[in-house]
Order: sequence, then C-alpha cells, then structure tokens
Amino acid sequence: MSEDGNRKEKPKIGRSLFSPRRYLIFFLLIAFVVTTCFLLFLHFLEIRAEDVHKAALLTFGNVLLLSFLGATFDGIRQKYTVEKPVRQILDATQRFTRGDFSARIEQRQDPLRHNEFDVIIADFNKMAEELSGIETLRTDFIASVSHELKTPLAVMQNYATLLQAPDLPEEKRIEYGRAIAEASRRLSELITNILRLNKLENQTIFPDSIRFNLGEQLRECVLSLEDVWEQKELDLDIDIDDVMLNGDPELLTLVWNNLLSNAMKFTGPGGLVGVTVKEEEQWAVVSVRDTGCGMTAETGRHIFEKFYQGDSSHSSQGNGLGLALVKRVIDIMNGEISVESAPGVGSVFTVRLPK
Repeated sequence: MSEDGNRKEKPKIGRSLFSPRRYLIFFLLIAFVVTTCFLLFLHFLEIRAEDVHKAALLTFGNVLLLSFLGATFDGIRQKYTVEKPVRQILDATQRFTRGDFSARIEQRQDPLRHNEFDVIIADFNKMAEELSGIETLRTDFIASVSHELKTPLAVMQNYATLLQAPDLPEEKRIEYGRAIAEASRRLSELITNILRLNKLENQTIFPDSIRFNLGEQLRECVLSLEDVWEQKELDLDIDIDDVMLNGDPELLTLVWNNLLSNAMKFTGPGGLVGVTVKEEEQWAVVSVRDTGCGMTAETGRHIFEKFYQGDSSHSSQGNGLGLALVKRVIDIMNGEISVESAPGVGSVFTVRLPK
C-alpha cells in the first residue's frame, strides 16, 4: 500500500462550514420569497403591471445582492471564528495522539472574541500540561528504576563470575559471597521500597487510624537501631514526651526508621543524634537532628524526590527512596515535614502531625 493510502485524510472543515452551492441556493430562495411577497403586496394595492414588473426586478436584485453580501460576510466570519480554532484543536489533538505531549494551542488574547472555543482551548492546554508532567515523571521514574536495578545486578553477575574460578582462595570466596549477599539485599530493599511507594502514591484515603502512644513508638524505634549507634559510638539526646496520636502505627514506623537511620548513617563516629517529641496545641511535633555532614540548600530542595541522593559517598547504603516514602506517608496523614541543614553542621528534620 502506498504512503498516500496509509495517510489519513483530514476532515474538510471548510467545505462543511462554507459551501458556495449551499449559500447560492439559500439566498436565491430568500430572494424568491421576498420578491413574491412584495409582488402580492403591490397587487393588493392595484398598482400597474409595468410598475410591478420593475419593482419586482429591483427587489429581486437588491435582495439577491444583500443575501450574497450577508452570506459572504457570514462565510468569512465562520472561517476565522469557527474553522480556524477547530483546525487548531484538531491539529493539536492529532499531535497529542501521536505522542507529542508538547502540543499546545495558541489562545486568542482579544477578550471581546472570547467564546466556547477559547474555553475548550484553555481546558486542552491544561490537560496537556498535566499529562506532559505525568509522562515526564513516568519516564524519569522508569529510567531511574532501570539504573538502580542494573547496579546490584551487575555486582552480583561480576562476583558470581569470579566465584567460578577453580583456584579461588577461601578468603576471596568469602569476600565475593559477602558482596553478592549485600547486592542482593540492596536489590530486595529497592524492590520493596518501589512497591511501597507505588502503593502509597495511589492511596488517597488514610485507612487504618487507631489511637497509640507516639512517644513509646519513637523510643522503640531508637532501641531497634541500638547496634548502629553503639558501633559508631554515637551520643544520643532523647527528649520524648508521651503524646497520644490517631494514625497508622505501621506507616509511621517506616517514617521514624528512615529518619533515624539516615541521621545515624550521615553522622560520623562520636557524633550526636537527637530525638524530641513534643505536643503543640493540636499537633504532635517530632524532631530528628544530627551533627553529620549536612547538606546544601540545593540538595535540601530535592531530597524528597524519588532516587535523589545528595551525598554520593553513601549511595551504596541506600537507594534514594527512603525520604520519598517518608514524604508520602506524611502527606497521607495531612502532616508537614521540613528540613534545616548546613554543610558540616548537620541536619534537623521536623515532622508535624495532627493529633
């Protein structure tokens, strides 16, 4: 089949809106009706036949001319007020269906010509903007996931190949096996966090709200990381009040484990990690601070984005999804999270949750 045969024929908008043959029939009919009525009126007044004939010709000609001018003017008006915006909308939608999410329709700036087409154009541009953003996020997410999956898989493949050497020393075999186990752990954690984040991003209603002691939950989370802060000999500054909260304890445990593990991860040996829980009117306020490496203002603006890692030196210890999960859980609970940080000083994460 030829290329012309595959190409779809565009709708002939101009022909359906402005057909000379239709207009010709239309104003001839008008001229005939008006002239007939006028002749009947003259006949009723008993005017001479010669005058009636002249008046009929004059009337027919004038009506024909006026009808033609009116039809021409209406055709031109429709061409610019109907055909042009419809053509723009069709062209944009065809580009959009072909995957061009940058398609936009130019809006008219004249407020006196504002009509329903302008409303359609504005709605289309808004829809295109939203879908374009979603498509960009989807593309970036897929690219990031693919990159994150390749790294541990490549490590596992390389070390598995090295393990096949027949004269491999025992210490090397243990080292390579440990590396494969660590890479598989990272891969499992990545997939788990992706599934969690996908579930939370599609969750708009907070399902399991029960009343529990937030202070007690924080103390348990700190104790669960005892091996970490003992190994790094970290000093802990704990000031936790008993605050009763309505929420989902399981999801909030995910939040505190991420914030606490990050604080301990980015704090050097002998550093300080502090946790406070206070009650402020109708809010429960949790603060997690550290004396670690801190971050720049630019990094602070992106840390809640998926797969973003401001400190590449710790990339082997995470996958950039922890704080994205934290932010989504806080959003679901109608809470707020903020961060204050400076390079070489440390960071303070503050979470405010409605009680």
